[in-house]
Amino acid sequence: MARSTPGVTRQRLIDEAVRLFSTRGYAATSVADIQAACGLTTGSGALYKHFPSKQALLEEAVRLDLERIATRGSEATADATAEEPRVALERMARVVWEVIEEDRGLIRIMLREFDGFPELFERMWQGVLAGVYAQGAAWIRAQRERGHVEAEDPEATAAVLLASLTYYPLLRIMIGHTPGDLDPERFLAAWVRHAAATLRVPPPA
Repeated sequence: MARSTPGVTRQRLIDEAVRLFSTRGYAATSVADIQAACGLTTGSGALYKHFPSKQALLEEAVRLDLERIATRGSEATADATAEEPRVALERMARVVWEVIEEDRGLIRIMLREFDGFPELFERMWQGVLAGVYAQGAAWIRAQRERGHVEAEDPEATAAVLLASLTYYPLLRIMIGHTPGDLDPERFLAAWVRHAAATLRVPPPA
């Protein structure tokens, strides 16, 4: 039976596979490539100690990512209803950007490999809907009930605000530029002002 080099874990295999899939492409990356990136002998078959196939490795990467998105989404909105809306908006926006940055490799894989794994990446998208968009809408509804914001359609409002927020890091991932080539803090400040105006957040006391 093939043995792994000490210190090489399932997570290391996942991390290296995602990096290679995102830069070279899934089909162009072999099991031997992944093993070599982890410091394993290319012909050892050590990867199979942890995963039955290269596709199973990718599926596990997506599964773990969905768990992380759900956790971060819950953390972002856990205490947000108690915060001043502008403070909550900025904090939640930063969490969304952090999640996307941590997802950078998988996002690149999804953009280039979606046709090969439609069901897998559909699950990933549904996780994003549940972990980001749905919780954003829930926050708007909770704030509306407290009289802190105004929104006739919380789901649509959350979708529009999050679309503009996520476009910044996604464009940077895709082409290396940002909207207007603005620096992140300037964009974020404008986004918070826009979101507060859209939600009719009253000025701070």
